[in-house]
Amino acid sequence: MTESAPVDPTTTDAWKNLAAIADGFSPDLRGWFADDALRAERYTFQAADLTVDLSKGLVTEEILANLLQLAKDVDVSGRYAAMIAGQHINVTEDRAVLHTALRRPKDGEGLVPPKGFIVDGQDIDADVHATLDKVYAFADKVRSGEWTGVTGKRIETVVNIGIGGSDLGPVMVYEALKPYVQAGIEARFVSNIDPNDVYEKTAGLDPETTLFIVASKTFGTLETLTNARLAREWLWAELSAVGVLEDTDEARKGAVAKHFVAVSTALDKVEAFGIDPENAFGFWDWVGGRYSVDSAIGTSVVIAIGPDNWREFLAGFHAVDEHMRTAALHENVPVLMGLLNVWYTNFLGAQSHAVLPYAQYLHRFAAYLQQLTMESNGKSVRWDGSPVTSDTGEIFWGEPGTNGQHAFYQLIHQGTRLIPADFIAVANPAHPLKDATGDGAGVEPGQDVHTLFMANFFAQTKALAFGKTADEVRAEGTKESVVPAREFAGNKPTTSILAPALTPSVVGQLIALYEHIVFVEGTVWGIDSFDQWGVELGKQLALQITPAVAGDAAALESQDSSSKSLIAKYLELRK
Repeated sequence: MTESAPVDPTTTDAWKNLAAIADGFSPDLRGWFADDALRAERYTFQAADLTVDLSKGLVTEEILANLLQLAKDVDVSGRYAAMIAGQHINVTEDRAVLHTALRRPKDGEGLVPPKGFIVDGQDIDADVHATLDKVYAFADKVRSGEWTGVTGKRIETVVNIGIGGSDLGPVMVYEALKPYVQAGIEARFVSNIDPNDVYEKTAGLDPETTLFIVASKTFGTLETLTNARLAREWLWAELSAVGVLEDTDEARKGAVAKHFVAVSTALDKVEAFGIDPENAFGFWDWVGGRYSVDSAIGTSVVIAIGPDNWREFLAGFHAVDEHMRTAALHENVPVLMGLLNVWYTNFLGAQSHAVLPYAQYLHRFAAYLQQLTMESNGKSVRWDGSPVTSDTGEIFWGEPGTNGQHAFYQLIHQGTRLIPADFIAVANPAHPLKDATGDGAGVEPGQDVHTLFMANFFAQTKALAFGKTADEVRAEGTKESVVPAREFAGNKPTTSILAPALTPSVVGQLIALYEHIVFVEGTVWGIDSFDQWGVELGKQLALQITPAVAGDAAALESQDSSSKSLIAKYLELRK
């Protein structure tokens, strides 16, 4: 496949058919289920350990047939094959897109592309596994206590300093896999340039047992390097305060060498900061930041959960990669979910998408997906530079479990917006607890709390699908004036994703699932899902405005009237 002009999806017969179906479309999930005893079975699919039920989606056989034809028309399968082979499908940066190579097994048989494939002169598998081995060896040293701080004490806290993909991925995975974290090791994460972030994340830490990981490919990211310098100054000040650091440049350099490592390829800058280049772990320009959690960017998590669990994590990714590569379109879960999102977005007018994990350890998953989905597909130009021919992107958001039920589910159930929602749950919790006493009003003594929790998971998708009619409300004895307020329209689309447990493998599977959903949507829309030029302008302007914010009168005078008045007010308040 070459990077020719993308197919304009709106010119295909499939798109036109879908538009015709959408015109006057009136979903009837109650009727569809009543008329089709096999609907749940036909629309439930398996991807690795994930059972995915699409039956409560607003989909019929006619809709699905046209969506699948649309996938063929835009050549989703061919573009995926081009991606994993290393073709430069990131056209605006002229780069390969090979995050799938980060999780290919070291000794796997039958790999596609075959083991040892070369892209732009690089042996991809050899380089990936050399870096992984280096990360694993370092993690083992920290976990065993072989690696110590400058005073010989073992590391107890790892502080990851990064932003964007160098933060959102590691912190989400760390939180998701908390039950697998080695006792005696804690990870913290600094990302925001707000000085309160680094202050709070270093508060209460012992400098002798703290290790900082500075994650920046170029070692030039403004926020990350600013926070790294603040962390370095904190280390020097705290070590001096406890009397274990001499007031010499050599002593300070030695402290940094024992308490800082880097995830970067800019070894000269790493060394200039004071970090031994031997303690720098690299990754490559064919890994976008939001796709990098399974690279050396995850070093903090490898230390926390250990190399064996990390290998299982990578295996989970690879299992879904293989499902995406080999499963027929009509049973390919990422393809089906991506196509349904296109249906909801482009034909039914949905603008946002809720992700609702009924697993507290996934409480950062929606935040992670916000970058993955919106930075990838928030584009108005196609990969050949022409304007898009349809709406693109979705606003992803969500909160875990019953927290969301008591916050925003009202809007999903009875509001005027169409909000497709993905419900994610696991059958076996890490900590199965029982309510010994119960409440005497429905919760029996000895109630398994996860059962109660999962009852909410199943109830919500049922309520959203089937609603509650006015007659059903009346039958409960509700007075007529209140009936309209207690009626639920139903026909609110949901997808249910169920896994055995929140293992490292399952977390990897979930991430890969959404990576490929993003890919499918981007391919349909004809956009480059792997660049992110939209984040650049604000960063450039921030550097230009800094002198004005610092009080430079001439720089202030050069600003537009709104910025000038706001900055002037800020300077007044700051004084």
